[in-house]
Parts: sequence; C-alpha cells; structure tokens
Amino acid sequence: MLLTACGKTGGGSVQTPKAPAGARTDGAQAPPLPPGDGRPVILFVGTSLTAGLGVDPDSAFPALIQRRLDSTGLRWHAINAGVSGETSAGALRRLPWLLRGSVAVVVLETGANDGLRGLDADSTRANIEAIIARVRASDSTIPLVLVGMEAPPNMGATFTARFRELFPDLARRHRLPLVPFLLAGVGGVDSLNQGDGIHPTPRGHRIVADNVWRVLWPVLARAAGTSRGPGAARSRS
Repeated sequence: MLLTACGKTGGGSVQTPKAPAGARTDGAQAPPLPPGDGRPVILFVGTSLTAGLGVDPDSAFPALIQRRLDSTGLRWHAINAGVSGETSAGALRRLPWLLRGSVAVVVLETGANDGLRGLDADSTRANIEAIIARVRASDSTIPLVLVGMEAPPNMGATFTARFRELFPDLARRHRLPLVPFLLAGVGGVDSLNQGDGIHPTPRGHRIVADNVWRVLWPVLARAAGTSRGPGAARSRS
C-alpha cells in the first residue's frame, strides 16, 4: 500500500511507508493517512494506476493534479490513496478508514482489477454503488468524481461491453461527474506505458492528469467559487 500526500511540505511529497507484504487493506494494519495541514482534502481512491506503480510518487497523476492546484492558487490538498492490486470490494472495505479524515472531495478510480480478473460486472457495480452510498452517508455535501475504466478485449465482447457501460450508467444514475476513461490517449500506446503495457510512464501520467483535470476542475471551481479557467494550470511536459 502507498499513501502519499501530494501537497508540498518543505520541498517534496510526504510519503508514508509501504505496508508489509500481506498486510490487510481494510485499515486494520494500514499506515495512518498523512496529517492534514488545514487545506480541504481531495482523496484519490484507486488502484496501482492511481498509486503510480513503477514511477516516482511525484510523477503519479494525483501529484500532478496537486501541482496544477498550486499553480492556480487554490488551496486543496491531494492525497493519493491508491493501492496496487485492489478490487472494488477492497476499496469498499477500506473506505470507512479513509473517510475518518477531513475529506472534501473524493475521486474514485476502482474496478480496473475487477476487469483484469474477469470478475462479475454486476458485483463491481454493486461495490461501486455501495462506495457512493457510504461517501454520501458520511457527508452528503462531499462531491464524488467517478473514473471510468475498460476491461481488456481478451475478456470477450460481451464482458467488455457490460464493463464499459457500468461507469456511465452509474454516473447518470447517481448524478456524478464522470471521467469517461482514465487511460484515454494512453492505453495501448507503447511509448506511454511501462514494459507491462498496463501502467503509464511519467509522460503517460501527464496525459492521465489531463483526463482527470478536465472533469475535476469544474467541481473544485464551484466549491471554491472561482471562474478562472483550467488552461493556466496545465502541467509542464
């Protein structure tokens, strides 16, 4: 497990230690969330794609989002709560622990490993709906941004279609802002992915940050009461 506070504190990211191999990810043996610094928290709940497997934590897209926020002058604190290998069921189990902090916005990227493992799409849908319900039960004012994923084509046309459809359907049903596909412009492009063909390189993460930022920015702008456009906050290549 890797939990990273993406806000700058004395020149770098604050990174908690990785949990020991085999440690539970439901919060019972997890390291504490990074301490708050008074800024409202954007909690990025996700898989290895959010955690930034294979790249420096400062190159993962939540850290790039933090840089954009800093450049706009908006005081938000991005916390990377990505866990490699986690399924939607695991994210649901972890959620009560994650919401113990002062969370202002949740960005939910889950289901990628469900798709890779060919887990039942209805179960993935039920887990995500339960996550949405628990976030709203914790605080109905917390905006939640849903991140869409796709299953690999080798899972079969029927499975991949059902999996792809569940994210926009959930977004419509629960009136959530949707990032249509986290890896748009990155998935399947060899030069933007590491050797496994799954996890983005630092350059790939910059494109992923663009994908998330386009949807996240209006949510934050409404909350902050600003009309400044997002163009000035694009990350540097």
